[in-house]
Amino acid sequence: MATKITNSINIRNKKATFEYNILEKFVAGIKLLGTEIKSIRQSKANIGDSFCAFLNGELYVRNMDIAEYSHGSFYNHEAKRDRKLLLTKKELKKLAIKGEDKGLTIIPLRIFINERGFAKMEIALAQGKKSFDKRESIKERDIKREMDRMVK
Repeated sequence: MATKITNSINIRNKKATFEYNILEKFVAGIKLLGTEIKSIRQSKANIGDSFCAFLNGELYVRNMDIAEYSHGSFYNHEAKRDRKLLLTKKELKKLAIKGEDKGLTIIPLRIFINERGFAKMEIALAQGKKSFDKRESIKERDIKREMDRMVK
């Protein structure tokens, strides 16, 4: 009997679009331990301060906080360890080349559970915004909010 897994887990990095211009998006798998996936399914993860970096030719997400599993025993995981991201060689090579450009960084945008039940992370190649760009974003958001109010 096959059971349908609900895709209600959607952990977002809300600051990412405000602080960065998103250039290109990728979807990567995450190499997790058993207690980590259980904590993610309880939405106990935070990617607000995390970033991606290459170590020995492999892409890792650093500073991602997954809370310890509440029912875990001594097998529980470390909350802020580096976790390997699973991408194709072609995508890794593309990110490595573009990631070396000045001002470009790789940031996580969201964590979700796909239809097969695996945890995936949407990452993006991004360029940091200057302070005047951020003011422009705030202005655009306020204008959009006012237009939505007028329509109602």
